[in-house]
Amino acid sequence: MSTTPQSYIAVEESKSAAKLISLARFSDYIELIKPRISTMALISVALGYTLASAHSWSIIPLIHAMFGIGCVAIGCNSLNQLLELKSDALMPRTANRPLPSGRMSLSEVLVFGIASALIGIFYLAITVNLLTAFLSMLTLVLYVVVYTPLKRYTSLCTTIGAIPGAMPPILGWTAAGGTLNTASFSIFAIMFFWQFPHFLAIAWLYRHQYHQAGLKMLPAADPIRGLIGWMCVIYATILIPISLLPQYVSLAGTLYTAVALVLGIGYLIFSIRFLCNESRKTARELIWFSLIYLPVLLLTLTWDRLQLFN
Repeated sequence: MSTTPQSYIAVEESKSAAKLISLARFSDYIELIKPRISTMALISVALGYTLASAHSWSIIPLIHAMFGIGCVAIGCNSLNQLLELKSDALMPRTANRPLPSGRMSLSEVLVFGIASALIGIFYLAITVNLLTAFLSMLTLVLYVVVYTPLKRYTSLCTTIGAIPGAMPPILGWTAAGGTLNTASFSIFAIMFFWQFPHFLAIAWLYRHQYHQAGLKMLPAADPIRGLIGWMCVIYATILIPISLLPQYVSLAGTLYTAVALVLGIGYLIFSIRFLCNESRKTARELIWFSLIYLPVLLLTLTWDRLQLFN
């Protein structure tokens, strides 16, 4: 029996609909894992790995580390969105995420997040080393169990959240066999203090949405004028001497120090501009410069480190 044109069209339409559903589902999972944040974290892991293994760099251990840490990052981001479902639903910038929009279920995200995290931790323990697996687990706990719930109770959550935020290059460092010493601490300190002007500017931009969602982030909906600007200036000022530490612990040379000094002064200038004129324009400019500062600094540090072995 021959297929009628109508039947053929119906079958093709059904196939097209199935493809669209599959693509939408895949897109939801991509959004769930926050690919931009995860990618930046993995780049930091790779740079940390290179810094620790500049004299004996090998691709296979790095691939193992990137896969395991990537799985943990996916778990962190998924479980974070699970815990922030209610607040995400109240903010325009996050209301269309897979969970608050209803495109994914709680159980689906819970299983996906836990499975990803456990796979990553066990994979690191088996293929990399126990220290990296432990630090990855610690990062997960601090981010999901401590930082995320604290956002509803105290503005100190920003300080707590800066700890797991500074961990990616350290995970790469230990994955290469590096120990937790003054050199790794200098990298951690740079990552830690860099985050404050960056995230305070973001929080200032979305302060009314955070307040509406019941999140106790700095700044409040109507902060004291100049308060956030002064905080950005203070942290940017502290970051300048902190960013110069790698040369003093024999991690880099004079090229890195010169670049770090120029970038640090630039970060401070943009923070001062925001202090003098708190506006969406100056806040976005500060965020923009912060996103230039970090990759340029880390890439220069890595390059200078490699030159020490040539």
